[in-house]
Amino acid sequence: MILEVRAEAPFYKNGFVVGCERTREGVIIDPGDEVDGLLAAVRDHDLDIRHILLTHAHLDHITGVRAAKDAVDAPVHLHKDDLFLYDAVQQQGEMFGFKVRQQPPIDVFYDMTPIHFGDYEVRLHHTPGHCPGGVCLQIGRKGTAGKDLFVGDTLFAGSIGRTDLPGGSYETLLRSITEVLFPLGDDAMVHSGHGRDTTIGRERTTNPFVLEYLSARR
Repeated sequence: MILEVRAEAPFYKNGFVVGCERTREGVIIDPGDEVDGLLAAVRDHDLDIRHILLTHAHLDHITGVRAAKDAVDAPVHLHKDDLFLYDAVQQQGEMFGFKVRQQPPIDVFYDMTPIHFGDYEVRLHHTPGHCPGGVCLQIGRKGTAGKDLFVGDTLFAGSIGRTDLPGGSYETLLRSITEVLFPLGDDAMVHSGHGRDTTIGRERTTNPFVLEYLSARR
């Protein structure tokens, strides 16, 4: 599997390009301010981008959607529960003191059926809490339970997503992490929206927010 990650100021949000090494079909995940770097990776690997996949619609994850869409002419996918955030991207920008362009309309709302590119498939898992329409993109070879999880801002190495923005819920987020992500396996690799990669096993056993939550429920 081809995997490239890029991050740029001011948010240093991770955007991803994932591709099939045989067919050269691929997807772009969460194009933000690093979109030029993502498109350069697409060109470097000579990829045919079939989908633009959004884990959620907070400002830093969607500012590059228009540029990506213009460059690769692929459908943009989002969970319908985050449409209110996507449509308010300009207002989100104002909250942080940035002027942001309106992004192109969403082409496809996730219906939670797998999405395919080349020899790979994306399985969708709804993981609300950081925001209502957060999803985990589980990518692996067709017919297998993928071990690469693109989780947006749901789970980080040693931390979790913030829940003080519109639609956020701490309890819902921890349920998403422990009841949706953790069953995907300790060896699954977690590619977060910010920071370094981690694994489900590492976060299950060492993440202080998770440990506190599970302890309180005993």
